[in-house]
Amino acid sequence: MDGWPALSIHGDKSQAERDWVLSEFKAGKSPIMTATDVAARGLDVKDVKYVINYDFPGSLEDYVHRIGRTGRAGAKGTAYTFFTAANARFAKDLIAILKEAGQKVSPELAAMGRGAPPPPSGHGGFRDRGKGYGGRPWN
Repeated sequence: MDGWPALSIHGDKSQAERDWVLSEFKAGKSPIMTATDVAARGLDVKDVKYVINYDFPGSLEDYVHRIGRTGRAGAKGTAYTFFTAANARFAKDLIAILKEAGQKVSPELAAMGRGAPPPPSGHGGFRDRGKGYGGRPWN
């Protein structure tokens, strides 16, 4: 509505509508696609530059699949993920994934991983700059 060409995929759309949205996105006719977890796995879209996770998924495996949209076939991209105190139960495992991938761990996330309240911050998320998928490094 504000001039940003965006389409969406979610569970309330028919499969035909989802397929059309995906084809428009793949063709570059709509450079922005929003999606629920219905799009977290099984989509083969090349050259996705950014993934923004507004909400942290219900499992670390789903997280890896979501951010993996940016690292298909050796491509590089960036994934932004909003991670709040409500997600603290995932902090230790998320830190392990980030360290394995050579990513920086924010002080706020590190504090959550230690079970401490996070220090005050000017932002509500962290960023994965990436290359790779499912446990391979995102550099």
